[in-house]
Amino acid sequence: MNNIKKSILASIETKLKIASDNDFLLELERIGGRMVTALKMGLKILIAGNGGSAADAQHFAAELAGKFVHERKGLPVMALTTNSSITTAIGNDFGYEHVFSRQIDGFGNKGDIFVSISTSGNSANLVYAANSAKNIGLTTVGLLGKNGGHLKNYCDHSLIVPSNSTQRIQEAHILIIHELCAIIDDAFKNHK
Repeated sequence: MNNIKKSILASIETKLKIASDNDFLLELERIGGRMVTALKMGLKILIAGNGGSAADAQHFAAELAGKFVHERKGLPVMALTTNSSITTAIGNDFGYEHVFSRQIDGFGNKGDIFVSISTSGNSANLVYAANSAKNIGLTTVGLLGKNGGHLKNYCDHSLIVPSNSTQRIQEAHILIIHELCAIIDDAFKNHK
């Protein structure tokens, strides 16, 4: 039971660090506002991650394409992790490091937003994708951890969770995703 309690307290401590960091909170608010503006302009949000972060990308997209809290219209948000035929074709033909960048090339348009979710910030396929997104003119956002890795250098906006623990970072990413969903949901609650 002590290990469970220790783990829960470590999770709370990470979230308290975020809650007490005004710069982090302002950046979170800026990103949410940027997403609202893009969506109101008819632009879209593309999201990617690997492993647990791929699941987070799908969770984020589902909350916005479907419903978070308020009844509203569905929003143009897509996780680039869901189509196994696309992912395996690109991985086979071009290499796994291109599974997201090729989709950005195909689906991304200037003004769209690309969100990369990575606990380390060092996933080659996300670095390639963020680079492609920047070249096309997408706004790039990173939900990162540890020191932000290489990916932070390709992001217009980064939220780096103050932890070196993968599970603590993933838990905080879900909190951040839900806060972004709340900002967006609130802005669209009267759009049915």
